[in-house]
Amino acid sequence: MFPGVAVSIIVAVTAQFLAEHYATPAMLLALLLGIAVSFLGEEGRTVPGVTFSARVLLRLGVALLGVRVSMMVLAGLGLPLILLTAGGVVATICFGLLIARFFGHGWRFALLTAGSVAICGASAAMAIAAILPRDDRSEQRLIFTVMGVTVLSTVAMIAYPILARLMAFDPIQAGVFLGGTIHDVAQVVGAGFSISEDTGDTATLVKLIRVSMLAPVVLVASLVIRARIEAPSEGKRPPLLPGFVVAFIALAALNSFGLIPEVLTEFLSACSRWLLLIAIAAVGMKSNLKQVLSVGGAAIALLIVETLFIAGVILVGITLLT
Repeated sequence: MFPGVAVSIIVAVTAQFLAEHYATPAMLLALLLGIAVSFLGEEGRTVPGVTFSARVLLRLGVALLGVRVSMMVLAGLGLPLILLTAGGVVATICFGLLIARFFGHGWRFALLTAGSVAICGASAAMAIAAILPRDDRSEQRLIFTVMGVTVLSTVAMIAYPILARLMAFDPIQAGVFLGGTIHDVAQVVGAGFSISEDTGDTATLVKLIRVSMLAPVVLVASLVIRARIEAPSEGKRPPLLPGFVVAFIALAALNSFGLIPEVLTEFLSACSRWLLLIAIAAVGMKSNLKQVLSVGGAAIALLIVETLFIAGVILVGITLLT
């Protein structure tokens, strides 16, 4: 395992270094750098470790995301805003599953894209990919989704604060809009604090509600997929309850009751981020860029439509509730 895991770590560290110096999302850089050295995931001594990183470390990283969730803190936002945020997540996933066929894509890609847009971008994409039945295009769909939502999230980080100012939102409204619509956590924080400290705090809390939806969404999806996937041609039947989902829920519960010290919470959160970065670098190394790009323009259009849909839902909700 060592050579492949070591290479994945090197790519992840390089991506983080470049991200800090060139203000570019680390996830996107790790993915692109991984694709650049994809020969390491195709043959030689590194293949077992790269595969291990892309699967096992990915699940471990998603599981540790649970330490970011605290129900006690989220309750401070109030029930209406919590319901609005959760409703936006559910509505976006249902919308994606409904319209994907018009873009020429099946339910696997629909769930992957809609879930990543609705919940927390690349992290959600990797968690959902872990429960989907595997086929010969699994890696390509995941890579395309991670690249797409990361780019769209970066665009939103720049455009949405401008839109919030044009609509004369107060700090709470702006925070709800940014936290409820931008895909990745880092971009939410950047967009929120670019307006004000109050907006940044609110945006982060709202985003955490979406992150907390990851476990129930993955759990429900896993149960539905297990009930639906019977034929071997559909892929390997997924487990009844993925272990990383159980770990996510357990850590979220412990953190909600204050049973995890703050120092340990910060450490595990950092571990989660690094594990996901290493995993996405490994996923990039297992990919073929030509196959990824063959997903086509319809897939890009689907991601954009889903992104606009959740933005519309949250904007309507803010108008009605405030």
